Amino acid sequence: MTAPVVVPASARALLATHNRGKLEELRRILAEAVPGFTEESLVSAGGLELPDVVENGVTFAENALLKARAACAATGLVAIADDSGLAVDVLGGAPGVFSARWSGRHGDDAANNALLLAQLGDVPDEHRGAEFVCAAVMVTPQGREVVETGRMRGRLLRGPRGGGGFGYDPLFIPDGEDRTSAELSPAEKDAISHRGRAFRALLPALRDALA
Repeated sequence: MTAPVVVPASARALLATHNRGKLEELRRILAEAVPGFTEESLVSAGGLELPDVVENGVTFAENALLKARAACAATGLVAIADDSGLAVDVLGGAPGVFSARWSGRHGDDAANNALLLAQLGDVPDEHRGAEFVCAAVMVTPQGREVVETGRMRGRLLRGPRGGGGFGYDPLFIPDGEDRTSAELSPAEKDAISHRGRAFRALLPALRDALA
């Protein structure tokens, strides 16, 4: 059996996001799954001067790559990024890549949730299916690029429940659950979430890049 690849304590990867919720989730996922990788190994973009990136891609993968490429070029570090969002069946996959700014104000979770609920007001419960989608990417200074995708199917409620998570979590009940994503513990959410699945798929490439 091949021994696990242990990441040196000095290794650093840059998470190209200013979203604190994502940073906390990914630190948990990576620190648990990668031997030698601590929460401090994942550098936050929040303390660095990175170029503004116009996320004008039409897919989650395109937007994630735009962020990771810019972060890698600016810092010389292995950069990881994701783009994720909610795809609602009856809305043809919307909000999709516009999830974070669905209401017109980027990152206004309350406004985004309120608008989505209004748009689905007359949709019966049996047709309120949706899925969270995440494209996780890694870009290295040597030019290597890896993309992995994770999904979490579920359905949308008619009002928010729970105080955890962020984004549309209070409206979303994953398949097989009777609680919203915002009512799950961090460990429970990480085990089934779209982001957890995408980044666990990315782990072999990340371990190889940092080892």
